[in-house]
Amino acid sequence: MDQFAVGMGKKDNAIFLDCNTLEYQYLPLELGDYEIVIMSTNKKHSLAGSAYNDRVAECHEAVKRLQQKLDIQTLGELDEHTLDEYSYLINDDVLLKRARHAVTENQRTLRATKAMQAGDLNELGRLINASHVSLHFDYEVSGTELDTLAEAAWQQPGVLGARMIGGGFAGSAIAIVKKDQAEALKEKVGKIYRETVGYDASFYDAEIVDGPHKI
Repeated sequence: MDQFAVGMGKKDNAIFLDCNTLEYQYLPLELGDYEIVIMSTNKKHSLAGSAYNDRVAECHEAVKRLQQKLDIQTLGELDEHTLDEYSYLINDDVLLKRARHAVTENQRTLRATKAMQAGDLNELGRLINASHVSLHFDYEVSGTELDTLAEAAWQQPGVLGARMIGGGFAGSAIAIVKKDQAEALKEKVGKIYRETVGYDASFYDAEIVDGPHKI
């Protein structure tokens, strides 16, 4: 996804990407009076040998159990209702949480495409918040640093939504915030982060631009 987003970026558009087929669609993301702020935890992290690999294995096991009754290859083929009806096949607390995150995150992405097409930034922000909650409680890949950034951002004026990005276990988060509130966000969230974690986070203003091209 990272390489695709960089290589195929288009100004003022999000990319709706099917990672199974690499089919994609551009969706307008006109932020108007809002901007994206990247919030870095400044904590070293690595996906290699980390619990992230366990999450992938757990999702595969959930699929394997569901295949007893369902003709599926991935959790993304399900909606919440189907997962609910066949959850008895999984019958494991941890595996069910992992499956629930994968299914609901996919559904949130589909709903986010409609919100962007309708220009509804408020709904998009709520979906971004819900995504972080799911990553925290169901997928369990956030951690103190990322939770502090996202949860502190939620409390700030002018913020539509905030969530961790990337594979988790540190790294960065993003917030969509009103342009005239961005500096206050950095100051207030930075203060909370320093008091909670013990060192500084870094903040970067970002905009959606075209991918790399010859000049």
